[in-house]
Amino acid sequence: MRSAELVGVGFLTGATIRLRFTPAPPSTGIVFVRTDLQQPLKVAALVGAVTGTQRRTTLGRPPAQVALVEHVLAALAGLRIDNCYVELNAPEPPGLDGSAQQFVDALRRAGARLQPARRAIWTTDQPLCVSQGGATLALHPCTADVLRITYILNYGPGAPIDRQTHTETITPESFMNGLAACRTFLLESEAEELRRQGLGSRTTAADLLVFGKQGVIGNSLRYADEPARHKILDLVGDLSLFGHDLRGHVVAYRSGHPLNVELVRKMTHAGLNGQQRHFALARAA
Repeated sequence: MRSAELVGVGFLTGATIRLRFTPAPPSTGIVFVRTDLQQPLKVAALVGAVTGTQRRTTLGRPPAQVALVEHVLAALAGLRIDNCYVELNAPEPPGLDGSAQQFVDALRRAGARLQPARRAIWTTDQPLCVSQGGATLALHPCTADVLRITYILNYGPGAPIDRQTHTETITPESFMNGLAACRTFLLESEAEELRRQGLGSRTTAADLLVFGKQGVIGNSLRYADEPARHKILDLVGDLSLFGHDLRGHVVAYRSGHPLNVELVRKMTHAGLNGQQRHFALARAA
């Protein structure tokens, strides 16, 4: 079990950023560490640390703040890595290609090991739902001991992205093979607005998926339903902020980071019934 490093450009700051996964003891959870500050500061990846959900998930407050954490969290949760320090020399991870693939590749090269601790599995015996502005997100009971996620993407009539529905049962194998490579996407008008805000100074349409009136600009899809799959990737990352393994069927309609985090808050408040694993999947790069 080794540490693993990645270097890339930040989507928000345009800076060259170094990220390092390092092993953590049992019951640590996922913790981001800002190594660029005079004194390294830590931010736990838990819903109580969320301070922003506008187009991305942000943890902590300045100076110990980290934005756009969802792809890193998805890679860790998708591989069932429970305990890990994520060291960063910037207030965001490197954007890479807008997916979780390179984070997954680095973690797999580093390896993982079981730790001598138990990890709770949480579920629900009745649906938990949140909604806002025509979008809905719900966790339903599931008879199988799995986490299944369905995403229904619908931008409406005449939109450059067709209506899409994708369902995935989340396992390390399904995450690696069907979700990890799915990239961030946005409409051309949204990309232009981010530019006006001074964001994405070193990011081009080739680095992620930008949809114009005629479809994807300067790029091509890896899956016909790549946007819906990426929304599930984001959900895997945001749901990991619950801090426990989750079982049930999550059904999302047009939801994004605000509703993802709101559902985690509702789960936390509800105090879901759970059981302990017979072993822990405590892993780190």
